[in-house]
Amino acid sequence: MIKLDILADPICPWCHIGRTHLLTALEARPKHPFVIEWHPFQLNPDMPPEGMDRRAYLEAKFGGKEGAVAAYAQIADAAEAAGLDIDFTAIDRTPNTLDAHRLIHWAGLEGKQMEVVGALCSAYFDEGRDIGDRDVLADIADGAGMDAAAIHRLLEGDADSEEIRARDANARERGVTGVPTFIIANQHVVPGAQPPDLWIRLIDEINEQIG
Repeated sequence: MIKLDILADPICPWCHIGRTHLLTALEARPKHPFVIEWHPFQLNPDMPPEGMDRRAYLEAKFGGKEGAVAAYAQIADAAEAAGLDIDFTAIDRTPNTLDAHRLIHWAGLEGKQMEVVGALCSAYFDEGRDIGDRDVLADIADGAGMDAAAIHRLLEGDADSEEIRARDANARERGVTGVPTFIIANQHVVPGAQPPDLWIRLIDEINEQIG
């Protein structure tokens, strides 16, 4: 088996698109060699803990309303091409994702990362839920078969917060500047939301090499 490390942020639309493309390829190649692990990378590490109004965030990030509209037109086209029906108008707030990354980390300990990452993306992009809210995160954990009450207690404290920040910082020190970033066998970096055909080709090449 081959390790596939994925650096992503659940509020990153390109991460959602890239994840969808990868899943499409994995469904086409069910005998793929990958063992997948998700790793933290916050798009906005300095975001206030309570998050902020999404419109204000986007206009600040993209230099005004016109810049935000132009950037998200491209994202909307890519999402539609991936078969996603994202309702950007339903998203009121841009959250701080530290707690979401803590949940993903804990999900990994239980072998539930894929389910939790998928649920986080669905909650944020499809339902417009605030995935910085600890009640929402506990509900997502419950839906993935985790102990919601235990997760809520952990979220109320600082458990693993420093580890998440350190792993995020380490990724930046290694040269990661954007997500999604996929790392195959700790050697080969595949940046961005690559199409399913690329993943299928890579899977076929790897399977051929490992026999």
